[in-house]
Amino acid sequence: MEKEKEIILSPWKIGNCEIKNRLVLTSMGGTDLFGWMEKNHFDKMGSRFILEIAKNNVGLVLPGCQPVYNPMFGQWLYKNKKMYRDLAKWMPEFHKTGAKLFVQLTAGFGRSFTVSSMMEKLYNNKFLRFISKPVMNLDKITASASPSPNRWSDKLPSREMTRKEIQQFINAFARSAKLLKNAGVDGVEIHAVHEGYLLDQFTLHYVNKRTDEYGGSLENRYRFAAEIVKAIKKECGDDYPVSLRYSVVSKTKGFREGALPGEEYVEAGRDMEESEKAIKFLEEAGYDMFNCDNGTYDAWYWAHPPVYMSENCNLEYVEHIKKFTTKPVVCAGRMTLSEGAKSIASGKLDGIGIARAFLADPEWFTKYLEGREAEIRPCIQCHNGCFNMCHYKGVPNEQDLSDSLHLARCAVNAEMMQWNKHYIKKTKKSKDVIIIGGGIGGMEAARVLKLRGHNPIIYEKEDHLGGVFVAASAESYKGSLRDLLAWYKNEMARLNIEIHLNSYIKDLSSFKGKDIIIATGSTPRVLKKIEGHELMVEACDYLTGKKNVGDNVCVIGGGLTGCEIAYDLALKGKKVSIVEMKNDLIAQKGVCLANSSYLREWFKWKNVPVYLETSLNKVCEGYVICKDKDGNEIKIECDSVISSAGYISNPLTQEKGKIHLVGDCKQIGNLRTVIWRAYEISMKI
Repeated sequence: MEKEKEIILSPWKIGNCEIKNRLVLTSMGGTDLFGWMEKNHFDKMGSRFILEIAKNNVGLVLPGCQPVYNPMFGQWLYKNKKMYRDLAKWMPEFHKTGAKLFVQLTAGFGRSFTVSSMMEKLYNNKFLRFISKPVMNLDKITASASPSPNRWSDKLPSREMTRKEIQQFINAFARSAKLLKNAGVDGVEIHAVHEGYLLDQFTLHYVNKRTDEYGGSLENRYRFAAEIVKAIKKECGDDYPVSLRYSVVSKTKGFREGALPGEEYVEAGRDMEESEKAIKFLEEAGYDMFNCDNGTYDAWYWAHPPVYMSENCNLEYVEHIKKFTTKPVVCAGRMTLSEGAKSIASGKLDGIGIARAFLADPEWFTKYLEGREAEIRPCIQCHNGCFNMCHYKGVPNEQDLSDSLHLARCAVNAEMMQWNKHYIKKTKKSKDVIIIGGGIGGMEAARVLKLRGHNPIIYEKEDHLGGVFVAASAESYKGSLRDLLAWYKNEMARLNIEIHLNSYIKDLSSFKGKDIIIATGSTPRVLKKIEGHELMVEACDYLTGKKNVGDNVCVIGGGLTGCEIAYDLALKGKKVSIVEMKNDLIAQKGVCLANSSYLREWFKWKNVPVYLETSLNKVCEGYVICKDKDGNEIKIECDSVISSAGYISNPLTQEKGKIHLVGDCKQIGNLRTVIWRAYEISMKI
């Protein structure tokens, strides 16, 4: 471990800029210094996050990507000089930490711009499109290398960018970079020949069909990105460091079709052979570092790996591409410090890129260095607080406006980027607070209450803590969820919280006069009207090992829980099928496209039978009878049936006075709603 720390803490250089250690905070939307999807200004929330990360021993810090042309209100980033003056005043405080700051500048999204139902209406109504232009000019925002379909919607296609527009963007990059340099920023990163954003769309064969100097040959397709760095170097000097966010391989089969780990496919975008040439071309153009992963928005899970993907999933590709450049490379994508350190020690990598772990716990690297790993609250790759941009058949991005405008919050950390309303405020009068239920909601409430100075007392009917989360974290690939459960248990012990296991509370009269938090969760929805329902195995009973299943399993319910169970069963070599009443799998709000598209495409790749718009009619020994949307009867052979039909709130009593409901016993939600509600209720007591 000490050797590992020594490697990670070793210095390195990007051009003439020395970085004190190998840990890099890579950019996340919502951690911007000049605001996100709002009028540009020096952002107090973003700067607070960036400074906190710098104080926690990170070597290189990259704030969220900053559009040089703001999608909202149509601002050019270089025009608001005041925010650069504000940044200049702040930079000395940042530099006291010893960290270096590179601001990430982006040309924008092109066909990857996240479209909502509201935007579809704005675009397709001529009057609304005209009056909304000053606020959101969708025709300009979504313009791409060539006419192409939007990633999220068939109702808002992308037009081809003009050469004049390209030059405007190149000029904006150079002018913005010069203002950042003058403000004391150590370097810039160009976003991006990466992830299928606008600059990347110019490089990709399946998007770019241009016949001018920005299309056709490799040199032409990468010209936009090359001219940007040349313009910045001309404006800022050759010694001013410019990094490039770079996807080594696109992992893309075509529009809205990704390639999964291990899948044989024909690359529609950048394959490794092209990447080897492209990185040399981009280095010669002037880039000083390559911040790497894989993927496009069509294969979004590579750049935003969900829990289904393995740790260090991009590392082998980045190690390979380092052979073709003399410049330092960073790898991101579920990176672990141990593998990153090994790669650095062997000369195959220069920096370890990590992002969302800092949302879950901004102090995690400091805790690692101090040997306090058990105190690190883990990221669980759910994207439910930071990036819950949801998409399914017939529906573009389904996301609350609050979520759309406030990225970089965290499902497991209620305080993150919500410091104005979620913060620990010490109580003036300590109380005993009774908590019924020791699941995640109950433990989060106890944790917050204890930190405030109260005395929480948990009563749990089972012989263990965790509640339904024990089942939710049971699948083989969910190690990070089990880590979160272990963290909560450790916090209960560390904070010396009183816990009574095997304590089933029916009557609250003995707690009269005390504040009571009910966190009793929910009960499974039983399909009692279905003939043979008693033959089904309830999802939680399967996940916790109470009931076993055979080798041929039919899962009833294609929401997230049902699909994750089916995925786990298939990984174990079982034959599995899914029956879902809706017209798509995981057709539910709050599940990030990176997560849902992985599962949908994986089932398609592995030929898992999926019956959409289909309802269960009867369960029999050895088969089930279903009906499709046209009323046709379908017989599915199976030796086990798992019911994943949802849950029903199960409060011990109704909320009133000093009785507060937390989690699913109030309303069925997800881990984010459970934790945030528990935090908020605990702050009110």
